[in-house]
Amino acid sequence: MQATTIELKEKIQQLWNKRPLIISGPCSAETEEQVLETAQRLAATGKVDMLRAGIWKPRTRPGSFEGVGVKGLPWLANAKKITGLPTAVEVATGKQVEDALNFDVDVLWIGARTTVNPFSVQEVADALRGVDVPVLIKNPINPDLELWTGAVERVAKAGIKQIGLIHRGFSSYGNTEYRNAPMWHLAIEMKRRNPGMMLICDPSHISGRRDILLDVSQKSIDLDYDGLMIESHIDPDNAWSDAMQQVTPEVLLKMLDSIQWRVETTDEKSFITALERLREQINHLDDELLQLLGQRMKIADKIGEYKKNNSVTILQTSRWNEILERAMAKGEKLGLSKEFIIKYFDAVHMESISHQNKIMNS
Repeated sequence: MQATTIELKEKIQQLWNKRPLIISGPCSAETEEQVLETAQRLAATGKVDMLRAGIWKPRTRPGSFEGVGVKGLPWLANAKKITGLPTAVEVATGKQVEDALNFDVDVLWIGARTTVNPFSVQEVADALRGVDVPVLIKNPINPDLELWTGAVERVAKAGIKQIGLIHRGFSSYGNTEYRNAPMWHLAIEMKRRNPGMMLICDPSHISGRRDILLDVSQKSIDLDYDGLMIESHIDPDNAWSDAMQQVTPEVLLKMLDSIQWRVETTDEKSFITALERLREQINHLDDELLQLLGQRMKIADKIGEYKKNNSVTILQTSRWNEILERAMAKGEKLGLSKEFIIKYFDAVHMESISHQNKIMNS
């Protein structure tokens, strides 16, 4: 028995280091038959590394299916025994951590609704003390990197050595294209803050629907993510939760085969030489941009002095609209998106206001 435990630990370690890591399974464990058949069909693909299933389902509103609870854990254990697929489960409380580990769940993950609450994360972290189990942490529902970072720190302080990140998108008012807006820049920043830490994408929760699953998955791989967590079900249209975003194991296989898998770098000398040359050009252009921005702010300082001396407000709405419209028109001709121009000039505008504010109140 001890040898089996050691072998299992070694297998989990190997998978943890595997790229890409593919995790799949139903949004919710519904029946033992459904879990077992899903696991068998996923194992048959030869592409899936780990079986996931929702046992406890924190829902936005009461009355929705909230999971079968503890009785679903033996189903996962049986599926692992038959297929050899390690299992992964979401936990939100200390008791759920204890129950999952009692049924030898191999990997735990902390969901978005838990990450958003430091008290809940701390409860989970306390339950993990002294435990040797990998833990994945989803981004919080709202776009707050400090909450995501805080969750990582709390779990790390509990002694967990293997910590990974799951990007599942963020709730955003006015977002219509995705179930949860990806806000890729936030996930990229989180990866920058945690170099070497696994980052996998959950395109199911970003997409909310099947037709864009492949596009979102490919985008994450293009951005050097380490793997995917995708929901699959033997009968997606009749799933008890999140039916629109799940696919059958067979469709999943076709999707994985369609993805253009990429590597972070290559040893090809001609590529390295060309890339270094282009990056050096970018470095020079970045230096010039910073010099120009510095000059722009010096002019903004002078404008601030004139406004102060003439008791004029800092914000001039008509002037700002004029600048933005002019920039969008020129930017479009240069191949720059409207969204980028707005974000860039908003940032420049706020820095200019900050400079003028200091002068007005000095």
